[in-house]
Amino acid sequence: MEQQASQASRRVATSDDVEVSTYLEIAKEKKGQQPLPQEAPKAQGEAVLVIDFGSQYSRLIARRVRECHVYCEIVPYTASWESVSGLNPKGIILSGGPASVYEPGAPLAPTWVYESKLPVLGICYGMQVLALQLGGRVSASARREYGHAVLHQNEVGSPVFAGLPPSVPVWMSHGDQIAELPPGFRALAYTDSSPIAVMGSGSTIGLQFHPEVAHTPQGMDILRNFLYKVCGLSGAWTPQNFVVQAIEGIREQVGDGRVICALSGGVDSAVAATLIHRAVGSQLTCIFVDNGLLRRDEPRRVVELFGRYLGLNLLHVDASRRFLRRLEGVTDPEQKRRAIGEEFIRVFEDEAAELGHVDFLAQGTLYPDVIESQTAENQASAKIKTHHNVGGLPATMHLKLVEPLRYLFKDEVRGAGLALELPEEMVYRQPFPGPGLAIRILGEVTQEKLEVLRACDWIVMDEIKGANLYRELWQSFAVLTDARSVGVMGDYRTYGYVVAVRAVTSQDAMTADWARLPYEVLARISNRIVNEVAQVNRVVYDITSKPPGTIEWE
Repeated sequence: MEQQASQASRRVATSDDVEVSTYLEIAKEKKGQQPLPQEAPKAQGEAVLVIDFGSQYSRLIARRVRECHVYCEIVPYTASWESVSGLNPKGIILSGGPASVYEPGAPLAPTWVYESKLPVLGICYGMQVLALQLGGRVSASARREYGHAVLHQNEVGSPVFAGLPPSVPVWMSHGDQIAELPPGFRALAYTDSSPIAVMGSGSTIGLQFHPEVAHTPQGMDILRNFLYKVCGLSGAWTPQNFVVQAIEGIREQVGDGRVICALSGGVDSAVAATLIHRAVGSQLTCIFVDNGLLRRDEPRRVVELFGRYLGLNLLHVDASRRFLRRLEGVTDPEQKRRAIGEEFIRVFEDEAAELGHVDFLAQGTLYPDVIESQTAENQASAKIKTHHNVGGLPATMHLKLVEPLRYLFKDEVRGAGLALELPEEMVYRQPFPGPGLAIRILGEVTQEKLEVLRACDWIVMDEIKGANLYRELWQSFAVLTDARSVGVMGDYRTYGYVVAVRAVTSQDAMTADWARLPYEVLARISNRIVNEVAQVNRVVYDITSKPPGTIEWE
């Protein structure tokens, strides 16, 4: 490989010191490549499918089901029974969606949903799908219903309303309504604008409202009732059970093969490495790659922390010059991600060649990465961006992937980390993107810009920690924009960089809100940056939520 191995210096890590702050989630699965060779983790065969019709809330439904300690996966409405039967589903949830079911080409549920005889919960558009496909009629509503409403039960005793009062507040978001019930169904509840707000027949239930959103205060009770009382699930999806099953799955997948693990310093790769280490022991070698895109002093701290606390076979590879050469002249964010993802894989392949025969590459891919990177298998949803770890890989890859966290949300990964007894400072570290500072520098990445951004980012983190806000925030960081502005410092005109500060709150990065940082904290950050970083003369604060923005700027 064109002498690339000689371009990266390589040393065995020593163990000795403290801290680390990196979340290099290393490059991963190319779209269209071989499917993950291991099954998704399941708790005692309990799984629920969320069939996605393009709703903005599909991911939230999945999260809420997981919060009930029931494993679930989001699948497109085009999925075949063969593609999902291996999960041994015990229930199905039909999501909302932007279409009207009576329009030509509107997405509908596959026939196996009904042939399976499994319990089904239709939410909003999903309820209308049930009504239409089972012989009822859906039409445009004379009164659209958006926002708060009060739901009144027609009859007490339905399992889905167990333990709830006769009337409850709910959140509506629809312009269509059930005009005629399917044969065998009953209207279970109504609102002022929806005569049929809930319908049911046996274990098939439709809800016109959204139980998954916080605006439906007792929505979680309704979901639990469906999962526990209608589907008969026991809620065995726990971090402890996941750890046991993941270790068993890794042993089965890897056998006597050798594994290299992309270790970044963040909780994702730390949990993945620990699981694999407990599964196959010395068959695992971890590789930490310094791609030159890390924050100040991070490479040293990553190596010291993981050498000391995890006791792993750890190699430290300095490939910084190699990555920076690859990014020369690149300004497009997607090209940056793909270039970095491909270079990571090449580094690992070079290291594997030096180690001898290696079979597997292990990584900390998470479920939100997979969801956001999936493309048109589900025609009702759009790709947001390519994640370095799911879509940024080369067309050919010589190592098979081991991704034990591929079906987990971030909070579930942290739960697994605590179950594995990893240090809390490691488990609760803020995420750091795999492409590193490259996607926090707008435009071409250069050594000079990296140093400017490192200095600014250090100040942001120092002030956030000093104000005891670190654990309250999902992420907090600086962005070096490609803009410059005129300023005045010491009676002299300056023309310096504009730096943006970004801080968000979130549960899983699927959605996020900008953090209302105290003015005094923002003032200290701004004052320190313009005084301590000579190339910067203006600081702005990003108050964009996700959506419409993303957390990272690129």
